[in-house]
Amino acid sequence: MPVITYREALRSAMADEMSRDDAVVVMGEDIGLYGGTHLVTDGLLDKFGPKRVIDTPIAEGGFTGAAIGMAMLGMRPVVEMMTWNFSFQAVDQIVQNAAKLRYFSGGQVSVPLVLRGPNGGGVQLSAQHTHSLEGFYGHFPGLKVVSPVTPHDAKGMMLTAIREPDPVIFLEAGALYGTKGEVPEGDFTVPFGKARVAREGDDVTLIAYGRQVNLLLNVAEKLAGEKISAEVIDLRSIRPFDTETIVASVRKTHRAVVVQEQWRWFSVASEVAAIIQEQAFDDLDAPVVRVSGAEVPAPYARNLEIAAFPSAADVIEAVHQVTYRAS
Repeated sequence: MPVITYREALRSAMADEMSRDDAVVVMGEDIGLYGGTHLVTDGLLDKFGPKRVIDTPIAEGGFTGAAIGMAMLGMRPVVEMMTWNFSFQAVDQIVQNAAKLRYFSGGQVSVPLVLRGPNGGGVQLSAQHTHSLEGFYGHFPGLKVVSPVTPHDAKGMMLTAIREPDPVIFLEAGALYGTKGEVPEGDFTVPFGKARVAREGDDVTLIAYGRQVNLLLNVAEKLAGEKISAEVIDLRSIRPFDTETIVASVRKTHRAVVVQEQWRWFSVASEVAAIIQEQAFDDLDAPVVRVSGAEVPAPYARNLEIAAFPSAADVIEAVHQVTYRAS
């Protein structure tokens, strides 16, 4: 299989769907002539022209509202948020309109809309460009929320997202755009609502999504040197959520650590811990431990930004807690 970058996988998925379906358009700030802030849409304007690759004004509420209207009339817009922080300007459109129109219309109106862009930190963009919004958008029925980590899943889930009849919040990570991986040629999709067992193990279940999955794989290698066998679960999909895979893993390992970049309070990790407690309580040999970002706005200074997000040492300490090997 060809080895390509995460950004190339996303671009390939969009180009494939634009070639397959004339209803697919991409739109956003600087996504055409400039190729996107992270060059995800680079080259699409030359291939498809300005009617299908639309440079918008700096007006998230306006172009998101326009995209919702386009989707209601049969088009399939893919909207780039330059950073997910900027989606706050469009929250009313996303939450009050896109998420609810199918329900309000009794199923008569669908909104096949993809909203995509970089989510979270790791690229030194400071607090106003570094929010992790999976917990926020995952809260609202009517939205589907996904966060792939591999180029394979980035392409497969983007193809799924564009074909979805409902609005999809597609959360990427700026720190992943240059990462590489094998991606099959031809048409393939990765379903929503199905977690991936990224590494099998027997002693503890490590759960994350997005770029934190790579951290957990690194930690699992270190733990193997301590004779601790860690199973790594990549959630991939926040809403819908794969409860079955998580519970099955915890019933096998009897211990769980949930890792996230976002803040601890009212978060995805909190929900995962609650699900495990509700459905696998009798299988647990230790309380579920959460490892989260520091409760501060993301710092700009690189050393402080690194300190504000989960580290391998943080996760290993949590594993020691649940395996009764606290140091």
